[in-house]
Amino acid sequence: MQLLIDYFQADPWVFVFACALLGLMIGSFINVVAYRLPLMMDREWRQQCRELLEIDAQPPSDTAPFNLSTPRSRCPKCGHPITALENIPLISYLLLRGRCSDCGVRIALRYPLVELTCGILGLVVAWHFGFGWQAAAALALSWTLVALTLIDFDHQLLPDDIVLPALWAGLLLSLLPLFADTRDAVIGAAAGYLSLWCLFQLFKLITGKEGMGYGDFKLFALFGAWLGWQYLFQIILISSLLGALVGVALILFRGRDRTIPIPFGPYLAVAGWISLLWGERLNQLYLTWAGLA
Repeated sequence: MQLLIDYFQADPWVFVFACALLGLMIGSFINVVAYRLPLMMDREWRQQCRELLEIDAQPPSDTAPFNLSTPRSRCPKCGHPITALENIPLISYLLLRGRCSDCGVRIALRYPLVELTCGILGLVVAWHFGFGWQAAAALALSWTLVALTLIDFDHQLLPDDIVLPALWAGLLLSLLPLFADTRDAVIGAAAGYLSLWCLFQLFKLITGKEGMGYGDFKLFALFGAWLGWQYLFQIILISSLLGALVGVALILFRGRDRTIPIPFGPYLAVAGWISLLWGERLNQLYLTWAGLA
């Protein structure tokens, strides 16, 4: 292990390349998480409802083991089990020409794109931070945000099973500290949650509608815990601008119904990732522009 550490420190580009390869593999796993975790949660909720209603019988589909490792991934069309050689990130997709090896049905382009995205994120984070604990923590957070983004796009859900451990991890990392000291992290977590909660309550009072979900409050608190309260304003500003631009584009070019809610979590995730890497520089630019620096 020490030889590997010395090698990464001696040649930073080897570390960058290794993180990119690791990102490709993590991306393959994130595809599984994004698909299966919501289904696992749905099963758990249904089981809890049956217990509350004192219903003993379980549907046959709920009795088979179903988690992140069981059963094996299969083709949704023909049920062909995905072999190890067919599950190599990016390479398998290219060799299979984007189709199932058994029935020939087209494989969704989303899978290799997620793998490629995680690889690129690994490369950028490793290049930005260099070898060290900051890079390790930033990589973990970056890939976590990809999973949350996918799930929120698909189900308008930010699972506590992912968000809360990441939030606590940010608070614990502040003890070192890696990105923010403990005081700033605790204030950031509290301010992140309460600010969106208050906005939610005000919007509901005025319109009678819920403008966002509680998962958004927790995700914003997560960024406060990781980066400190000083970065919350830029995160909410960037995410709001991104959400507005994408929302207008969807309405104009795809005819999206304005009454259909748009998940806010993905825009928070993108804005938080930008602040993770370049937040200090953005704050300095803002202070300089405002004449406060």
